[in-house]
Amino acid sequence: MTLASPSRLIRFNKPYGVLSQFTAEGRWRGLKDFIAVPDVYVAGRLDADSEGLLLLTNDGKLQARISDPRFKMEKIYWVQVEGVPDEVALGALRQGVLLNDGLTLPARARLIPPPPTLWEREPPIRVRQSRPTSWIELAIGEGRNRQVRRMTAAVGLPTLRLIRAAIGPHSLHGLAPGASEG
Repeated sequence: MTLASPSRLIRFNKPYGVLSQFTAEGRWRGLKDFIAVPDVYVAGRLDADSEGLLLLTNDGKLQARISDPRFKMEKIYWVQVEGVPDEVALGALRQGVLLNDGLTLPARARLIPPPPTLWEREPPIRVRQSRPTSWIELAIGEGRNRQVRRMTAAVGLPTLRLIRAAIGPHSLHGLAPGASEG
């Protein structure tokens, strides 16, 4: 009889241009460039062009609890958008937005100042001098493909930069881009 290894949870601040998998593909790097821990798996996904908190674990039940929408583990995103949201746009995000795959669940949405611990992104976002940008904090309990980007676009605020700040009780706090802990 073999003893199971202890449950492990790793917080990782995924930089822009890194896939949520260990293997690189095309121009995107993989997690193996950052995480040398064997037998851990990603709990949930984050697109290569998004940044922020990614959780990895060796515990299949924990992985399912984090990533399965049935458990409604809230995810908090900081979203830099083109334009300045008014109360109508924020209200639409709060009520749920109709996307091509159905109505999203209501979200918590609010205008925020630029996050104080924000790092520079490489490459930088595109900036148009004629359009201001602003930041929204968006909290959702589901995780459809590119959902946050589609939600902000649906209310007329295209996403320029997307950072996942927290998943449930786990946050980015204290992690530089490319750093992990756990």
